[in-house]
Amino acid sequence: MEFWLNGEIKQYDGDPELPLLTYLRLQEGITSPKDGCAPQAACGCCAVDLNGKAVLACVTTMKRAAGGHVTTIEGLGEYRQNVYANAFVSKGGVQCGFCIPGMVIQANALINKNNEPTRDDIAKALTPNLCRCTGYKKIIDAVECAAEAIRKEEEVPPPVPDGRVGGRHPKYHAADLVLGRHDYVADISLPGMVYGALRFSDHPRARVLSIDTSAADALPGVIRTLTAADIPGERHIGLIRQDWPLLIAVGEETRYVGDVLAAVVAETEAIARAAAALIQIDYDVLEPVTDMHRALEPDAPKIHPDGNLLSRTAFVRGDMEQARAATAYTARGVFQTQRIEHGYMEPECAIAVPTSDELRVTNDEFRAEEFKEVYATGETDDDPPITDLLTTDPLTTDHRPPTAEVVHVLSQSQGVYDDQIQIAKLLGVPVEAVRVTLVPNGGGFGGKEDLSVQGHAAVMAHAVGRPVKVTLTRDESITMHPKRHPIWMDYTVGCDARGKLTYVKVKFVGDTGAYASVGMKVLERSAGHATGAYQVPAADVEALAAYTNNIPCGAMRGFGVNQAIFGLESCLDDLCRQGGFDRWQFRYDNALQNGDVTSTGQVIEGGAGVRETLLAVRDEFRAAKYAGLACGIKNTGVGNGMADSSHVSITIESAERVVIDHGWTEMGQGVHTIAVQTLCQETGIDPAIVRVRVDTASRQEAGMTTASRATSLVGNAIINAAATLREDLQTHALAELAGRTYEGAWIVDWTTKPGKEKNGKVVTHYSYSYATQLVTLDDDGQIAKVTAAHDAGKIYNPTLFEGQLEGSIHMGLGYAISEDMPMIDGRPKSTRLRQMGILRAKEMPEMEIIGIEVPDPYGPYGAKGVGEIGLVPTAAAVANALYQFDGVQRTTLPMELPKKGRVVVKAENGSE
Repeated sequence: MEFWLNGEIKQYDGDPELPLLTYLRLQEGITSPKDGCAPQAACGCCAVDLNGKAVLACVTTMKRAAGGHVTTIEGLGEYRQNVYANAFVSKGGVQCGFCIPGMVIQANALINKNNEPTRDDIAKALTPNLCRCTGYKKIIDAVECAAEAIRKEEEVPPPVPDGRVGGRHPKYHAADLVLGRHDYVADISLPGMVYGALRFSDHPRARVLSIDTSAADALPGVIRTLTAADIPGERHIGLIRQDWPLLIAVGEETRYVGDVLAAVVAETEAIARAAAALIQIDYDVLEPVTDMHRALEPDAPKIHPDGNLLSRTAFVRGDMEQARAATAYTARGVFQTQRIEHGYMEPECAIAVPTSDELRVTNDEFRAEEFKEVYATGETDDDPPITDLLTTDPLTTDHRPPTAEVVHVLSQSQGVYDDQIQIAKLLGVPVEAVRVTLVPNGGGFGGKEDLSVQGHAAVMAHAVGRPVKVTLTRDESITMHPKRHPIWMDYTVGCDARGKLTYVKVKFVGDTGAYASVGMKVLERSAGHATGAYQVPAADVEALAAYTNNIPCGAMRGFGVNQAIFGLESCLDDLCRQGGFDRWQFRYDNALQNGDVTSTGQVIEGGAGVRETLLAVRDEFRAAKYAGLACGIKNTGVGNGMADSSHVSITIESAERVVIDHGWTEMGQGVHTIAVQTLCQETGIDPAIVRVRVDTASRQEAGMTTASRATSLVGNAIINAAATLREDLQTHALAELAGRTYEGAWIVDWTTKPGKEKNGKVVTHYSYSYATQLVTLDDDGQIAKVTAAHDAGKIYNPTLFEGQLEGSIHMGLGYAISEDMPMIDGRPKSTRLRQMGILRAKEMPEMEIIGIEVPDPYGPYGAKGVGEIGLVPTAAAVANALYQFDGVQRTTLPMELPKKGRVVVKAENGSE
């Protein structure tokens, strides 16, 4: 057959059923269409234009392209590429960027047919496409902007920022993200690279009696199969507790269906997957423990040797007996939240390259010009491809590790230094022998904290002596990686006759699944935020994390706090109903102020911004017919008695190039942008010449990129490093400083565990963010608008600030009304992305973001960050709005919205 690809005629005589996406990516090397869920056809990341219509390439076969015209972003022409790039960048329509090339193709097809689309037209056209980062608002803004320019045959001017803090600085390398020129790990191919595939457990709980790999070994193209015995070092990994085996050994029990029992390395991914399916496992199948309450009963089967209780956090603060005596009204509720899939658009992938002395000659080929041309990332000419880092150490001699490297891993994780530690343990080598380079990823939201396929890839590459890529399908990703915790809550909240809160008593039980991940910390955060954004004189709090044979649960945006706020805020509305209190005034009167204490007893020394956020929505609340109100508080991710720090280096390579090395993950939230803005604010350096790099070879150690901790820690570390540079720039031109490196750090080591003291003080967390969200309903009980007033301390970048909150609201609304990932007997009911309940563009209501700035005493320029608090109040505000609509208190997530057509329910006071 013949067809046209980006205006060039092509001959094809292969399998007519081959997906067009496979052909484009593997045979043509065109990676702008991204593989987010193939062949589920659920995410739209792979969209291409076929004969003037946007189609999903993962389910479009080659025979459909016969005689047709296929256009990817590369074929749009320079004018339209510039229009879309500048429109998305200037409007903030790109965060992680993984979904955006598909959005551009959909938008272009729409504009070709209708060059003056309405916002509803655009939202409808984007229905096939999912975005987990943006909330779609700024994407629609960008498409509107592009349509207007194309209609008028005008350019969209690129933004020209000064790089200072407070300005709308464009996201770092955003234009490359829009046009699909950024290579995510799955987009990278290396000479001599082979492929790995994993054999997962068939049962959530079973004893493994034997593993037979003979059929897989015999398949042509298979290089090697591996089992637990082939791991050269320690086999168990974990961020906090090392309870998670990379491979389950014969004689051991599987603990969930995502456990890996064997791995295959083969010449192609298709062969590897076919071979993995041939591996025969003999089991003694056992009944799984899937109910978290049952798991904590004394006679429950033990999932781990020490039992099924992962952690217990408990504390009592204040005089509970006196508080109860002062109580006039009491609200009690038992609440249940659900398991949630993160839904990042980029599935997990890692590449590991063995770098022993024997292989260094082979690796020298990576510097060949033809290699650079084929695998260039599309970044600016003076910014080398990520693959160059495999052979050209970009760091100064002082930073090179003294131990010869054994493996170099390209990772998409949320913590390359944690990857490095765990991979070194698996290989049985010193930490310095493992190098991990971050490839900015396609979304994380906490789901890429735990070591995933990076460990398998490293072990495989070490075993076969060749570069190995391991990629998960969307079904495998959903089955394997940790989710948001389902949490059961029994809340009792009291207030006096004047409407002042007296006490909170609550018990949390969280299903942490098969392995610890960070489950103990999630439940600890639930406990530490149990009284929300309010001053409560007394608190009795207990939080338990229970092992089950379900999919593990770990970090996800909100980190246990949005669950707690859902229960607490629902009780507050009940108290207002009982006492006849005004819901806004009740919250304002009880809101935390400087000098008040949190649930753990920490005194808020400064920066309490709850009341300011409440004031920002007061008038709209008063005017609304059906309105739900909820406040939120969220720590910045630094604390609970664990020392935390950030280290950075600023290298002046030349007058045209300054490099920031830090240890934090860029995953769409903009930490690289924050780093650039901080440096430019401190020194006045032109942002156009600043590059950012994350590589363990630089030894700029950092922890896991969660919450807004990266903003706080890297910002302060750069301020520290820039102080000397700023002084040098007073007497030297930048060119005269070429070759110099400026080091900086910021360390937080003064926090305490919940309820504990240090130097006579309780400082559970170093910093908090504050928020109020208002949800208004229409006359049918549907969500009409979300107004979000958020205190960021200092708004570093208004575009990023708005985008983070709009994306958070999107995730929070899904959590409230549509998202769920039920399990049946330890197995996911579905592993299809479309069944996870993620809201589409046309399903999003109006959003208004109101920025509040109450400076934090410690944050850089007073910044607090908004990485997680953006969805903390959302589900609670929705529940309270629905309560006002029909008088029914919702206690379980997700909540079903009323059917269109008003339902009238009589309240106890006689109102309708």
